Amino acid sequence: MIRRPLRIWWLALRLAVGLWWDGQRWSYPGGPTPERRSQRARRRARWLTREFLGLGSAFIKLGQLLSARPDVLPAELVEELSALQDRVPSFSFEVVQQLLEQELGERCAEIIDLEEVPLGSASLAQVHRASLRSGRQVVLKVQRPGLERLFRLDLEVLQQVARVVQRHPRWGRGRDWVGIAQECRRVLLRELDFRLEAEHAARFRQQFLDDPGIRIPAVVWELSSRRVLCLDYVPGIKITDREALVAAGIAPAAVAEKGAASYLQQLVRFGFFHADPHPGNLAVAADGALIYYDFGMMGQLSGRLRSRLGRMVRAAAGRDAAGLVAELQAAGVLAPGIDPGPVRRLVRVMLNEALTPPFSANVLNKLSGDLYELVYGQPFRLPPELIFVMRALSTFEGVGRSLDPGFSLVAIARPYLLPLMTSSGAGGNDLLGEISRQAAQVGSRALGIPRRLDESLARIEQGDLQVQIRAGETDRLLRRLALAQQSAGQSMLLAGLAVAAALLAVSTRPTLVVIPLVAGLPVGLGWLKLQARLARDGRLDQLPGMAAPPAPPSGD
Repeated sequence: MIRRPLRIWWLALRLAVGLWWDGQRWSYPGGPTPERRSQRARRRARWLTREFLGLGSAFIKLGQLLSARPDVLPAELVEELSALQDRVPSFSFEVVQQLLEQELGERCAEIIDLEEVPLGSASLAQVHRASLRSGRQVVLKVQRPGLERLFRLDLEVLQQVARVVQRHPRWGRGRDWVGIAQECRRVLLRELDFRLEAEHAARFRQQFLDDPGIRIPAVVWELSSRRVLCLDYVPGIKITDREALVAAGIAPAAVAEKGAASYLQQLVRFGFFHADPHPGNLAVAADGALIYYDFGMMGQLSGRLRSRLGRMVRAAAGRDAAGLVAELQAAGVLAPGIDPGPVRRLVRVMLNEALTPPFSANVLNKLSGDLYELVYGQPFRLPPELIFVMRALSTFEGVGRSLDPGFSLVAIARPYLLPLMTSSGAGGNDLLGEISRQAAQVGSRALGIPRRLDESLARIEQGDLQVQIRAGETDRLLRRLALAQQSAGQSMLLAGLAVAAALLAVSTRPTLVVIPLVAGLPVGLGWLKLQARLARDGRLDQLPGMAAPPAPPSGD
C-alpha cells in the first residue's frame, strides 16, 4: 500500500508548485490581469477535480466537504468542487449478494426479486431495488467492499499533509488545516457506518411526520446493518427535471419554495438538517410532495448556537454593530486575540450603508485602513457547526434557481427569522429573561461609572493617561516602509554575496564559490517573499477609496 500514499503526496506537491506558479506575476505572458488569473485558477481547479475523481471514494467525499469552505479555498476551486458528483462504476451483482449474506445472514431470506441492475452507484455504495416477502417495496444500499481500510489510509495521509501545510508561514496563517483534516476524518468515517445513517433517516422522518408536503422513506431496521441499509422505495421525479415536473402538472417554483421552507424549518425549528441537498438526493412525488434521499451527511445545530444565531439576527435587525461583533466572537466566527475594531467598523458600515454588493466607493472610503487590518489579520473563521449550514444553503440555493430563476432564499426566509428575532421563538419567559439580563448589564455598568471616572482622573493627575490615535494611512505607510527597508537590506546582502562569488570564481580556489551561493539561497527566498508582500500591498492600494487623495489645485 506504499504506492497510494506516494500518489497522494505527489498530488499535494504538484498542487503546491502549481499554486506557487500561478501566484507569480512573471509567469503570465504580457502581465497578469484579473481575467488571466481567473482562467488559470479555473484550469487548476478542473485539474484538481479530475485528480480527486481518479483517487476514488475518499477524495470524492473530501472534495464535496471542501466545497463548503469558501473561507479557506479560492472561489474557482469551491465552484468546481461543488459540482463534484460521484461518477463511479458499479461493482458486480455477485459481490452484492455475498455482502448481503455476510451482513444479514438468515434474514436474507426475506428479500426476494432483488434487481441485478443498480438504481444508482456512488463512491460509498450502490442501491438496488427489491421486494420483501410481505410485499413491501424497498431499496438496499450496499457499501463497497474494502472501503473502510482505504478510507483510513487516505485520511491518515491527508492529516500528514495538513500538518506540513500548517507549518508554512503563509499558507498556514489564519487557517486551521489540521482541524479541517480532523473534521473531515470524523465526518467521513461516521458516514461509513450505515447504522448511523438509519438513525438519521428515522429522526429526520419524525420531524416531518405531520407535513404531507415532505416525504422521507422509512427504515427497515431488521434488514439494516453497518454496511447495509434498507429503506422503503419512494419513487419520484428528479427535482431538476423541469420538463417532467411541468408534464406532471407540478409548478417548479412551488417546489423550490416548498424545499426552501422545509430547510428553514430544519435549521430554525429542529436544528437537525440534511447537509447534502444536491439534485441526486431530492425528488418530487406525483402529488407534488418533496422527497429526501441519502441521510449519511446530516448537520446539527446545538441549542446554544441557535440561541446565539437569534441574538445575531436581532443585533443585525437593530443595526447594533458592537452587539453583532460580540456575538460573532462568542460563536467563534472571529479568531481569538484579534483587534475587533476593524471588524466592528466593517460591520457598522455594512449595516448602515449596504447589505448587498456592489458597494459604492464611499463604503471603501469609510473603511480606509481597516481593509489592511482585515487582510493581514484574517479575522474570520467558520466553526465546524456552521460548515454544513453554509454548504446546505448554498447547494439548495443552486437547486432553487434551477427550478425558478427568480428564486430568493432570503425572501422566503423572512417569516422564519421572526422566531429568532423574538428570542428564537422560545416564548415570553425567554424574552423577559433577555430584558432582565440587559437591564442587569446596564445597572452594573452604571454602578461602575463613578469608580471608572475616579480612576481616570487619578491617572490624569499622575500623568499616566495615554491616548492612542489610530491612523490607518500612517499604519500602511509605516508597514510598507519597514518592508522596503528589509528588501533594500537583503538586496545589498545579495549583491555582496554575488560579488564574493564572482571574486572566488576567478581566484586560485574557484570551488569556494559554493559558499556564497549556498548562503545566498535563503536570503534570495526571503527577498522574493518580501517582493510578494509589497506587490500585495500595491494591489490593495489600487482598490477604490484606498488611493491617496488628489493634490489640491495650485493657485496659478
